Amino acid sequence: MSFTRLPPALGCLIALVAGGFTTLTASPFELWWLGPLAVAMVFYGIHQLTPGQAALRGWCYGVGLFGSGASWVYVSIHDYGYTGVPLALLLTSLFVAGLALFIALTFWLYRALCGPRLAAFSFAGAWVLGEWLRTWLFTGFPWLLLGTAHVDSPLANWAPVGGVYLLSLITALSGTLGVQLLARRWWAAAPLAALWLAPLALNHAWTTPDDRPVRVALLQGNLPQLIKWTPEGQRIAANTYSQLTLEQPDDIDLVIWPEAALPMFEEDAQPILERVQANLDPQTALLTGILQRDGRGLYYNSVIGLGNAEGEYRKQHLVPFGEYLPLETLLAGTIAFFDLPMPAMTPGPEDQAPIKAAGLRIGNAICYEIIYADLVAQRARGADLLMTISNDTWFGASIGPLQHLQMARLRALENGRYLVRATSNGVTVIVDPRGRVIERAPQFETASISGEVHAMQGLTPFTRTGSWPAWVLAALLVLPGLRLRRELAA
Repeated sequence: MSFTRLPPALGCLIALVAGGFTTLTASPFELWWLGPLAVAMVFYGIHQLTPGQAALRGWCYGVGLFGSGASWVYVSIHDYGYTGVPLALLLTSLFVAGLALFIALTFWLYRALCGPRLAAFSFAGAWVLGEWLRTWLFTGFPWLLLGTAHVDSPLANWAPVGGVYLLSLITALSGTLGVQLLARRWWAAAPLAALWLAPLALNHAWTTPDDRPVRVALLQGNLPQLIKWTPEGQRIAANTYSQLTLEQPDDIDLVIWPEAALPMFEEDAQPILERVQANLDPQTALLTGILQRDGRGLYYNSVIGLGNAEGEYRKQHLVPFGEYLPLETLLAGTIAFFDLPMPAMTPGPEDQAPIKAAGLRIGNAICYEIIYADLVAQRARGADLLMTISNDTWFGASIGPLQHLQMARLRALENGRYLVRATSNGVTVIVDPRGRVIERAPQFETASISGEVHAMQGLTPFTRTGSWPAWVLAALLVLPGLRLRRELAA
């Protein structure tokens, strides 16, 4: 069976649709089975294209993916960045088109360097190397990785073994091997079956809970973003979180407030925090997100503890345009979106010790950091519990918070740890070590949730190694497809 050459316009349209299908694999749609289909749609007939044509197909896929799956950035730019509709649309379009260039580059390099020999393996490997590039280049944006959708799929048991990039590799291989089966290359059936049947043998508890349950309460203040940093917003925040804390039952061991719960610097919040601590049981710990500034004039997005807690954490991986401004000398003052509401943050050090609270060692990730699988794995190695606090108000009522939650759930599954997630207006959850939500607060409401977590003993293979084995495997799959001279397949 030979592949039919697709007209260029039709190939681009199919790639655009495939990108939209990939968005449908993620929350809130969770149609994970569309992932292999999306890969198959862009892989079909790729060796009939020149490198430039392949790059265009990859770019169209990226536009479909990020245009449907990351267009929530419009809410941040328009609703909270004080930017008019035309300019917000332009900036969102540039954001989408720029991210799509990562996939265009991946497809161009693949077609320029690889031939049809063992293409099912080399294309899947190239796909994952492209995701690796997108994870770190220009500070990285590992959003909508192909493997994220499989936190709830039959492939989920691969996550503690190799993490999200191994899941991406298996998903991509499923698509390319499926195309080989369509071409009646029946050898592809064996590896495809192995990839999907192996998780049955991987249903293994890599970590074990200790016997002592810890009662946790997560608070969600639901403070409107547009008034948060005003004097009125500061008063409402102080009253809301103080009252919610007082309402918690006596058996709570750990209370968690979200990112920058009190919209003020730590020294300004001290009177409020002292009043709250005075009403806490001495054995109860409280952790809250707070902004800090030091004597050198540096600012930090941080977590601090009160009561039965020790240590602090300063956010290491900052959000460009949200917590610092790239190319500040060129962009500052040009449009309102580039004027940060607070001074630029400084990243915290890489070797921060876990916070200790309520007898637990807690691995922290503030907001955006939870999407970085290796950063979270690094924190999990010395922690009993994972915690992420966030202000997802910036997403509005878009699909962004639900995608963010899905990535956090995958971090729990990868590392075999309970994960607690406190957010300003949702989605606030408690997640078990299998990535399942066991307690959830409603979005866009002032609420609190409580439940039991356990310190988890042991490390998953992924926690021990991080993503590098998956990246090396992806590179090894590409190698047999490399060609020594430039030629196009017929």
